[in-house]
Amino acid sequence: MHRKRTKFAARVHKVASAVERRGVVATYELHDRVLGNRGARRRYSHEPPALDAAQQGILERLRVDGYAVLPLADLLPSAWPRLEQEAERFIADTEAELERERAGGESGLRRREGKEFVVRKYAYDVRLGLDDPWLELGLDRRMLDIANTYLGMWSKLEYVDVWYTPPVEGGRRSSQRWHRDFNDRHLLKAFLYLTDVEADGGPFEYVPRSAPGGELEHLWPWRPLGDNYPPEDDLEAKVADRAVSFTAPKGTLIFCNTSGFHRGGFAVGKPRVLATVTYSSPASLAALTERNFAVADGSDGLDPAQRYALA
Repeated sequence: MHRKRTKFAARVHKVASAVERRGVVATYELHDRVLGNRGARRRYSHEPPALDAAQQGILERLRVDGYAVLPLADLLPSAWPRLEQEAERFIADTEAELERERAGGESGLRRREGKEFVVRKYAYDVRLGLDDPWLELGLDRRMLDIANTYLGMWSKLEYVDVWYTPPVEGGRRSSQRWHRDFNDRHLLKAFLYLTDVEADGGPFEYVPRSAPGGELEHLWPWRPLGDNYPPEDDLEAKVADRAVSFTAPKGTLIFCNTSGFHRGGFAVGKPRVLATVTYSSPASLAALTERNFAVADGSDGLDPAQRYALA
């Protein structure tokens, strides 16, 4: 009798999960086609930004391959010195806390369940002032204008953080495996390397043209809440040598549509440290995504596109 109740409960849970999943998919499609994204596209069409040659070059590479790589100094010439200083402080603090952990003490390191191999500066539920250097990076109009033009709408700044990934033992797990980000088909992430990243430092890797609209979109195609982690061997057999591994010096900026296949952070020799920001559509925030930060002060001094990104 107990076994029958257990099987029935499992079937109920399976049906409920399927119903919930269909509801999320329907909600996402409604926001993408009719509600949130429609207004965001209208705002963009009324005030499209004027991009310079550097921004246009990034946009062209994104539209063809789904990624673009350049030194941060080529896009934001004056930003690196302050960010490098902030990065050095974060690295020193993190390594001191890691040493305390190894000695058996408690630390205040921020990690996320399921991705304990990454130490985060913010993780979730933080309040950031508009003078926070990493929030400033995400809100910089030269960055935001690229995101809005690529997505064809005013985007939301969904995520801001700095990651420290120490070397690990064992096989790949979680986001170290090939996957698509599940929360939006309209995604653009920026990764800024804060240390030199070599082959043993867990470089970011990407399969060009695998995002929705690309020639490889049919490979385990993107779905909201879909099964976005295919078997590693199966995917690698299909993409062969097309994947790109981004070994690069610190100060390198990588734009990438992460609804395409990507992986990273499998550091086996040296730690990898990077800053990351995520731009998504209003449909993502409305249906699936929780922003990892709140703004501690008002939006005085921000222009309409920046205020929208934080709304």
